Amino acid sequence: MKEDEHFKRQLNEHKKNPMINLSDSINRSMTGDLTAFAGSGCLPIILTIIIIVGILLLSKCSN
Repeated sequence: MKEDEHFKRQLNEHKKNPMINLSDSINRSMTGDLTAFAGSGCLPIILTIIIIVGILLLSKCSN
């Protein structure tokens, strides 16, 4: 039950302030807890894919 209450409280907080999730993720990633950043939705996944594709393209162009 406590997890369900915690989840509802967290969901309500995110509805009130949608940028809090990003702020929490960045703060936790600074301390080394990357699970919060990875669990924040699809934005970090998209950014990671873009970075990886960019690195691959740059390595192909430099040869």
